[in-house]
Amino acid sequence: MKLENVKWDKYTYREFINYLICLGDKDYKKFHSSIANSKLDIIGIRMPILRNIAKEISKTNMEDYFKLISNIYYEEVMLYGLVLSNTDEELFDKYLNDFIWKIDNWAICDSFCSNIKVVKNRLGKYWIYINNLIDLDKEFQTRVSIIIMMNYYLNDNYIDRVLSIVSNIKSDYYYINMAISWLLSVAIINYKDKVMELLESGKLSKFVQNKTISKIRDSYRVDNETKELVTKYKVK
Repeated sequence: MKLENVKWDKYTYREFINYLICLGDKDYKKFHSSIANSKLDIIGIRMPILRNIAKEISKTNMEDYFKLISNIYYEEVMLYGLVLSNTDEELFDKYLNDFIWKIDNWAICDSFCSNIKVVKNRLGKYWIYINNLIDLDKEFQTRVSIIIMMNYYLNDNYIDRVLSIVSNIKSDYYYINMAISWLLSVAIINYKDKVMELLESGKLSKFVQNKTISKIRDSYRVDNETKELVTKYKVK
């Protein structure tokens, strides 16, 4: 299906969904279904293909496209996020909430958060938004907030606030705790003393503390000396 000149309506969108279904890979569907843990129907399209499709959609009337998206297929919501992350600020703000409440898995969350064009340029504005997004009853919406912090706010202006926020999140949700651990394992690269102080403080849950240490030790971006130092903070 050629997307470059498509005019979005319910008929062309139905044709688009059929096109996506034709691109499905049964083996990849089986593999990705086992790791994504999504309630959405997974067609089984690999990410490089989805990224190329998102680029083509971005050349069309994106607002008409956004209005038609359902939450039936995993790939629909993934494409929603990939396209939305590259829109201008006005369109991004208009559809951000609609998209975020469709997220039900780590893969869509993390793919969306990895390259949001407008956040890079408006850190102050979106800092307020992501803080308001934290709701410990909402696993993936809170994860969105944490992963955005990890990608854009680990800098001198925000690091103390980021570490304070994540260290005070107490949750039983696996994907929230994994996000905190991931953030801390990245933060230690440039803010070693601050993260070490947090590990020493005992503020983190046992799971987050030990998972953070594990991720630090697995990271190729962390020096060997730091990897050895953090082991003394492992909770038995």
